[in-house]
Amino acid sequence: MSATTVLDLRELRRRQPRFSGMDPGHRACQGCGQSLAAQLVTEAAGPDVVVANATGCLEVFSTPWPHTAWRIPWIHSLFENAAALAAGIETAFKQQGRPTKVLAFAGDGGTFDIGFQTLSGMIERGHNVLYVCFDNEAYMNTGVQRSSSTPHAAVTTTSPAGRMRPGKRHLKKDLLAIIAAHHLPYAATATVAYPGDIKAKVRRAMAIEGPTFLMIHAPCPLGWMHGPELTVKVARAGVETGLT
Repeated sequence: MSATTVLDLRELRRRQPRFSGMDPGHRACQGCGQSLAAQLVTEAAGPDVVVANATGCLEVFSTPWPHTAWRIPWIHSLFENAAALAAGIETAFKQQGRPTKVLAFAGDGGTFDIGFQTLSGMIERGHNVLYVCFDNEAYMNTGVQRSSSTPHAAVTTTSPAGRMRPGKRHLKKDLLAIIAAHHLPYAATATVAYPGDIKAKVRRAMAIEGPTFLMIHAPCPLGWMHGPELTVKVARAGVETGLT
């Protein structure tokens, strides 16, 4: 009778081969929710993908010339046209008969505001692209300015709180409802508090033919003014309190 070897969970995880499209050692802030979300998305998506990445935090901290954290084909687009670039790549692959999947990455500024026109067009035309919005609820890369994703009463450098105003005066845009109005086959939300849920939704989206959309809530320690060790805890609190 052979001896039984018992391994703890940490050792099992160490021995299990796992693909990641994004290497550590990049220049993200400590506790960056967006870097965690991007790593989870690329793990679930696998190696046979191409990413069109809008200007923003993710692009800046992952590709300071001449370095890159990416292990998959990755293209930097303008702030406003990640969806258009992804649509062009997808069309070329379809013409060539290639099965490679196309992802578009952008923050809330590049999705809710600056890049919404190209996103709407990409979905309406039916391009087979998974668009991922990393939602940290402000323009964090340029100094924590409000976006239309910023919640009501939140404090940013362009919506300060004081005696005359509570912070941002307007409600957060209900982007998912607008996306759903395009009648695409799949749209979902997720949060870095639940990694398994992100991976499951990425795999489901990539198995669907046609445009798909995933919005991932990703706390930003710099903009939200919480400790870097609290990112996942803050994200989970958002779900449990109904704010996310």
